[in-house]
Amino acid sequence: MDNNNLNKKIIPMTSVSSGKGQFVNKDLYCFPIQIVNVVFIGSPDEKKWVLIDAGMAGSADMIKKEAEEIYGENHPPEAIILTHGHFDHIGALVDLLKVWKVPVYAHLNEMPYLTGKENYPEPDPTVEGGLVAKISWLFPNEGIDLAEQVQPLPDDHSVPGLPDWKWIHTPGHSAGHVSLFREGDRSLIAGDAFVNVRQDSLYKVITQEKELTGPPRYLTTDWDAAKQSVLTLADLKPRLAITGHGYPIEGEELTKGLANLARNFDSIARPDYGEYVE
Repeated sequence: MDNNNLNKKIIPMTSVSSGKGQFVNKDLYCFPIQIVNVVFIGSPDEKKWVLIDAGMAGSADMIKKEAEEIYGENHPPEAIILTHGHFDHIGALVDLLKVWKVPVYAHLNEMPYLTGKENYPEPDPTVEGGLVAKISWLFPNEGIDLAEQVQPLPDDHSVPGLPDWKWIHTPGHSAGHVSLFREGDRSLIAGDAFVNVRQDSLYKVITQEKELTGPPRYLTTDWDAAKQSVLTLADLKPRLAITGHGYPIEGEELTKGLANLARNFDSIARPDYGEYVE
């Protein structure tokens, strides 16, 4: 449970979109870091914002600098919300908390991995997929110990610091995976419940070729739950989605793509074989 272990396993992969952040609407900023997205929620005018996920190891300075350019110096986030605690979503978290004394929230089922009690299941390099899946045994699965700095998300599904948003339990990729939804404009932060790039293919990860598909195969341990989570999110009929990997997606492209994924999850997303495939 070494909190510095992630920094010893910096993953050299990166994509063409890394470092090229964009506002997808007035208060939703998607910031790609190597192969994963973090999200800033908050209008630059108001100087109040919340960070969703914490990217790859070694990226704390990159995240902090980007936030300061948008919100100004001395304006840390109100909170950090984790969709889940896999290595590519919490890589910079410990370093960020050294400079930002803010609360961290995650689903209750993620607490064992964030409080030093358990490690995540190991990545599955035997799963059907491309080169990234084959080398996934290199990826860290160790938990971290945030102690009192991390708290469970509220039982009423509210999101601290974001009164217009609700969290939705979307397990499958991890036991405590959550997605965030804002009813007013039907914006969705999906985390890795579904993604917009095939995360097991090295070529597609690097080029960020758009492909709405299920969660990353090599770290997903419950495919029945993952399918149900996609069905749950499709029922929300989001108009805009920021996923943990790949470009933001909206409009008809999202509507048709998510409906197709929900309808054909077993053929599109569920691998034919692998350690966690029944």
